[in-house]
Amino acid sequence: MQFTYHAEAKNEIIKLENDSFKHLIKARRHKVGQEIAFRNLEDEFLYFYEIETIDRRSALLKLKSSKHNIVRANKILHIAWCIVDPKTVEKELSYLNELGVAKITFIPCEYSQNNFKLNFEKMNKILLNSSQQCGRSDIIRLDTALSLEEFIKDNPDAYMLNFSQNLVEDNKNSIKTIIIGCEGGFSSKEVESFNKNKIVGFNTNLILKSQTAITAVAAKILI
Repeated sequence: MQFTYHAEAKNEIIKLENDSFKHLIKARRHKVGQEIAFRNLEDEFLYFYEIETIDRRSALLKLKSSKHNIVRANKILHIAWCIVDPKTVEKELSYLNELGVAKITFIPCEYSQNNFKLNFEKMNKILLNSSQQCGRSDIIRLDTALSLEEFIKDNPDAYMLNFSQNLVEDNKNSIKTIIIGCEGGFSSKEVESFNKNKIVGFNTNLILKSQTAITAVAAKILI
């Protein structure tokens, strides 16, 4: 891990308990006197703490130094994802976080299944673990929109990923926000209502799953 997340990192004293204690003290066998890097993922600092005491279920650490250290993608990408099975979302989140996606807004679209319920607490935990591994100094911000129509109204510069000869790679410097369909893609009504000049596609004849498309578009634009 590049650092450990702790909500109170930056305080003079922090306490390790539960999973963090088990991982750092029980599994990684850190000892009194050793330094460990932490982030709170709210500011842009790494905080270095020294272990002062260890007991059976917790450890106390004291702040020794801090370092301003921003680690994120060079571009900002906001993805609107028409709602798919939460299990699919959860599997892809860590990859999207590593690629540097800034924000994901989940939208109910015509082909979305209305019974899907997203677990934001679980998703944020996945993102926290991902940032600890890849070193990212923040996590993807998660949001929802009531409808595709509302999202487009609030994000008039958004692009749509669909079948098109207008390729993603030819527009990558212009795309700041892009909408990805669910399984089955977009309805003809949704496509027809969109600005045709802002519909982009991939140079392939293959039909991609929603999760494949979202990871591919993030990679093409961000790295």
